[in-house]
This record gives sequence, C-alpha cells and structure tokens, in this order.
Amino acid sequence: VDLDESVQPGEAPLPLVKRLALAKAHTARNEIRENALEVAPVLAADTIVVAGQKILGKPRSRSEAISMLTRLSGCSHQVVTGIALLTDRGAQAEAVVSTVTFATLASHQIEAYCDTGEPFGKAGAYAIQGIGASFVRYISGSYSGIVGLPLYETCSLLRRSGLICSVWSQEGQDE
Repeated sequence: VDLDESVQPGEAPLPLVKRLALAKAHTARNEIRENALEVAPVLAADTIVVAGQKILGKPRSRSEAISMLTRLSGCSHQVVTGIALLTDRGAQAEAVVSTVTFATLASHQIEAYCDTGEPFGKAGAYAIQGIGASFVRYISGSYSGIVGLPLYETCSLLRRSGLICSVWSQEGQDE
C-alpha cells in the first residue's frame, strides 16, 4: 500500500504507528472494493524505530541509511509496531514496543551492510531477520514485533474479534 508516512507535528510514536496501520488497512480495503472483490477483514501493520527522541522510518537514500545505522551503533533504541484490524464491526488498533541494543559498528561494516541493499525499505535501516541480526547484542520485547508483525498481539486482536480459534488459546488468557 502506497501511503504518506510523514510524522505529524507533535505526534508521539505509539499514536503514529496506530494511525499508519489504520491508514494502511483503510487504503487496502478501498483498493479491494475498487477491484470489485469481496471485502474480508483487513489486517495491516507499520513499524518505526525510535532513537532518543528521533523517529526513524525507512531510509530514502544510502546516505540516510548510513546516518541511521551510525545513530543506532552502540546504543539501545525502541522498535514500535502498530497493528490494525478492520472488520464489518469496526476498527481496532494497538501498538507494541520492544528494545534493541546494537553493538558498536565500524564505518566499513555500515558501508558493507548498505551494499547488500537490505537496509532499504526497513524502518531504522536494518532487518533483524536478515544480515542486520549480526549487529544486535540483545533485545527485550517481541522479536516478531521487531520483524514487523507482533504475533502474540495479532493473535489476541484476532481472537477478541472472533476471527481465530487456536488450540493454544485459553479462556481468560492475559491479553
């Protein structure tokens, strides 16, 4: 889904990812309708990286990717993923925050990583499920949320909407 992912003035990370996930879901649903397809529930997600007070989206250039990776080098940062679900009963959205700590990276490592092309199209200019995992010292939170779709929270959202029944789900399981 092609969408303007600009941060609104004063917008905090959690409301931002929820807004973007909902916008993606609404856009996808509209595209489905335009193609005269039956509209089913729509699930969408959006992920950002927050380093200090700076929100990092997807790098638009090699120099921006290098700048983002340099900022993350040797530091902890938050990965915030919003998920949204549209059904015939309405819309729901929530956000998940995880913390990632990077090792200190040499400039040649950053350059070589950018040469792979992996940083592009990824919030914060890295993919924890790819080569970027080699930069990660440790994480706290949801690995799947860092990848871009927090599975526990997604299953909880689907379950609350009556869309999934799993042999692993339990009545009264903490949400």
